[in-house]
Amino acid sequence: MLAKVHTAAVVGLDGVVVEVEVDTSRGLPSFSIVGLPNKAVQESRDRVQAAVKNAGLTFPRQKVTVNLAPADLPKEGPAYDLPIALGALAASEQIQQEWLDGAIAVGELSLDGSLRHVRGMLPMAALARKEEFSRMFVPAMDAAEASLIPEVEVIPVKSLTQLVNHLSGVTPIDPFPIRKLETPSPPIDGGLQEIKGQEHAKRALEVAAAGAHNVLMIGPPGAGKTLLARALPGILPAMSTDESLDVSRIYSVSDLLPSDVPLIRERPFRSPHHTISYAGLVGGGNWPRPGEISLAHRGVLFLDELPEFGMRTLEVLRQPMEDREVTISRARGSYSFPANFMLVGAMNPCPCGYFGDPIKECTCNPATVTRYQKRISGPLLDRIDIHIEVPRVEFEKLADDRAGEPAVAVRERVERARTLQRQRFEDTDLTSNADMGPGQVRRYCSLDDPSRALVRQAMTQLQLTARAFHRVLKLSRTIADLAGKPEIASAHVAEALQYRPRLWG
Repeated sequence: MLAKVHTAAVVGLDGVVVEVEVDTSRGLPSFSIVGLPNKAVQESRDRVQAAVKNAGLTFPRQKVTVNLAPADLPKEGPAYDLPIALGALAASEQIQQEWLDGAIAVGELSLDGSLRHVRGMLPMAALARKEEFSRMFVPAMDAAEASLIPEVEVIPVKSLTQLVNHLSGVTPIDPFPIRKLETPSPPIDGGLQEIKGQEHAKRALEVAAAGAHNVLMIGPPGAGKTLLARALPGILPAMSTDESLDVSRIYSVSDLLPSDVPLIRERPFRSPHHTISYAGLVGGGNWPRPGEISLAHRGVLFLDELPEFGMRTLEVLRQPMEDREVTISRARGSYSFPANFMLVGAMNPCPCGYFGDPIKECTCNPATVTRYQKRISGPLLDRIDIHIEVPRVEFEKLADDRAGEPAVAVRERVERARTLQRQRFEDTDLTSNADMGPGQVRRYCSLDDPSRALVRQAMTQLQLTARAFHRVLKLSRTIADLAGKPEIASAHVAEALQYRPRLWG
């Protein structure tokens, strides 16, 4: 007898419907799975048989063949355990096929028949709504995540026995209540007001937050670069509901969603160590997973000690910084992951850290300093809008008991600037000034005569590339937005030019 159960697979960040066909026929008892299963799926044969037996049910003592369709899609992970078990029970007429129609079943089985957590529940639930499935049978610990998607009835299942009793009507399971998507909470205060001095750097971070611009901070050890970077999320605007779901989908596939609060409500802040691999940063593996740049989507990617990262690792950032997504190609296909992040880099000016310091003498020779600075290529530097020097803090400022400007006040100005940008780009898919292309720059970043003359002079003296020219204009637009000005003035351009690199070029 043939039975069919629907389940879902996760390919990249999207769900794909998989039809589990279970056929029982006469012959010596056997159990085979076809349809490009990987090792974890093949091992489900032993898990399913033990789970069915320990749940008080009977596994068919016949030739059992399981086909996972479409057959050309590679299958991985233990999430197929539950649909295979249900298919075997339906094929042996222990449950009825119509009980499973219109439903998606997902879950890993323990040997005692209980269900375990599986990753990627959020894109699976989104798939169920898209394909108009009415119900989902999911592990009880994953029900809160699946319920983030409305219009799909989520049945939280603790064990195979409980699900069979529910399907047969013996002991119905109450659907998990639909979670109301609340407005994300404001960012956690990162302590910007507790950072002494560094007013120029704080202003630069405010400009960066207002337009989602990339930042590079250069200064001696102990000047506060890391503190400044960690304070940046506290002045970024709160995420919208759509942004929260977008980020949560990435964390769901990466199995990083907290079980108690399955909705990411704060902007991500990722700070990988400089020993991270290429695949760890951009994503990859035999079964491609999102890397740190995708986990920082809609948030901040902080690279401390930037020159210590491998040159190949840093160079792969160039394309995602421009396209706001990363594409990983494998023999079985290409996978695209979003990567719309703010890059914040921090570095010392030389290996000893004191090149140009007015107090402590640098012990590096000029050739060593040059080699150290050249570890970051010109094309990568050209993609960073704001370059700021973070000098050592004087004693008088450190000993001052007065707190700085609260992060809440800075965030209000950033929110107003972002509101102007949302109104400006309401007919496009852009979200900030940093996302503008040449067409939008030409339309929204027009200059008056004094500003044009200032930029012409800067192009010659600073040897700006065409990309750097456009970045200066976008930065000027952000500074004007912070000031609430509809037009870009020469003062806005002058401030934008202050953020160009000084150690290179």
